[in-house]
Amino acid sequence: MTLVRYAISVGALLAALPALAADLDAPSKIDAVTVYPDAASVTRRAEIDLPAGATTLIFRGLPAALDPASIRVEGMATAALAIGAVETRPTPAETKPDTRLEQQLRTLRGEREIAQVAIDTLEGKKAMMKRYAESGPDKLGDQGKALDIAQWSAAWEAIGAGLAKVHDELRVAQGRARNLDAEIAALEATRLRPTPRAPRRDVAVSLEAGAATTATIALTYRVAGASWRASYEARLDTSGSTTKPKLDVIRRAAVTQRTGEDWSDVELAVSTTRANRGVAAPEVQPMRLAFWEPPALARPAPAARARSDLAAGAAAPQEMAAAPVPAAPPAAKVAQEREATLEAGAFQASFRAPGRMSVPGDGAPKSFRVSTRSLTPDLSVKASPLLDETAYLEARIVNEDEAPLLPGEIAVFRDGAFVGAGRVGLVAPGDSTDLGFGADDRVKVTRVPVRRKENEPTWLGSTKTDTREFRLTVRNLHNFPVRATLVDQIPFSENSAITVEQLPQTTPPTEKQVGDKRGVMAWSWTLQPDEQKEVRLGWRMKWPADREVVFEPAPVQRAR
Repeated sequence: MTLVRYAISVGALLAALPALAADLDAPSKIDAVTVYPDAASVTRRAEIDLPAGATTLIFRGLPAALDPASIRVEGMATAALAIGAVETRPTPAETKPDTRLEQQLRTLRGEREIAQVAIDTLEGKKAMMKRYAESGPDKLGDQGKALDIAQWSAAWEAIGAGLAKVHDELRVAQGRARNLDAEIAALEATRLRPTPRAPRRDVAVSLEAGAATTATIALTYRVAGASWRASYEARLDTSGSTTKPKLDVIRRAAVTQRTGEDWSDVELAVSTTRANRGVAAPEVQPMRLAFWEPPALARPAPAARARSDLAAGAAAPQEMAAAPVPAAPPAAKVAQEREATLEAGAFQASFRAPGRMSVPGDGAPKSFRVSTRSLTPDLSVKASPLLDETAYLEARIVNEDEAPLLPGEIAVFRDGAFVGAGRVGLVAPGDSTDLGFGADDRVKVTRVPVRRKENEPTWLGSTKTDTREFRLTVRNLHNFPVRATLVDQIPFSENSAITVEQLPQTTPPTEKQVGDKRGVMAWSWTLQPDEQKEVRLGWRMKWPADREVVFEPAPVQRAR
């Protein structure tokens, strides 16, 4: 077979089709889809019998949102085959008949006919009873003789009871008919106002076959309206008394799409590449600083306006071999979940789902297991007693995959029990991150104030001072050593009139600054069983007596 590959350029999309080429519809099927965090690449395949000479193959009814610049065409044939120009043709919106509505109307009309038969039957029964009631007593007896006067009362009762029953049945049948009429009228009104189908696109491919042949044509295009998100499970097992703790990190991918077409029985893959992020870094433009001048005959803009305009110019957004059957009944086995296959390159990673999958176009998520990594975690406990006197178990893991861990939700389990849910940021291959596994009640933490002294100004001084001192303790009640970390803070000032000094009795921290957080420090130890450690923390603040000071949070921007 001859394999022909063709990559589309912008100029080819605008090229005219050969005038003598015969149009031939391509009955195609979506065969493979690669989903990016913000788009999808769809590959359709069509097997077609081509005559010798020029043919225009038309793929009809593709999503209007496909990117014409992303179209690629490949072909295989038993004879020489050339791929020429490719053209996209928008098709107008059209009214699509609602087959479900028509089926409902047929059903309701059938029920209405049955209800009318019941009404007609009851009306005839009622008319017969009336005629019988209108006959005189001289004609109601046997053989047309007069009815015995003693039987008149029973005859009247029988006629009355019969008429009452017929009236009740007729009322119910007529009510049912009225309800059916109302439903039919409502559906017919809806049918008169059909919802137009969204616009579509046709793609025409010019082909030239050296002889009549059977060809397989693959059409690939990128389309918006599709995405996938990462989610994780972290399962920590610390129950073994002689074995080390084990941590299983399970990666999953959830795919959603509203591209305008269903993906049925396709080869599905997810990629870490963002398709719509751009191809180059943005250009930084020069910025000139000048005094703001109000425009002529206009009200002067407030200073806040000038500062916001300057800031806007200064910064840009950043973006699974069967086993032989044993003679005895086999023991039950735990079902194994199939995982995706990793295809990693220098600049991107793709996970190909096991088998073929279907993803509906209604936005319903489709989830599959990507990978499982068993690790020996580095466990420790961490507490921030300023906010909460609880020690929390943490596990530091290193991403040993060839693909990054994308940001996503994570469900945390410890010894089979669900602890809670959190979120994982972006973790590059080889990078590390900390996962929390809930409270450790066998590590006790306290934080108590030891001293606070405020000095008011006198006639000799013009400054106020505020001295504060705290004692932090941590105790290990486990029967094995535990690595423990306490995190606390002292305030900082960016105003030269406000000074903050750390008291000399403060215990020197192991980490003078935690991350990018000014004033936040940490103390770490490996605590033996029943060992306790103590930290002293103190500071003094000074500021002008005629001013008041407040404590303000200074949040640190976290990586998304």
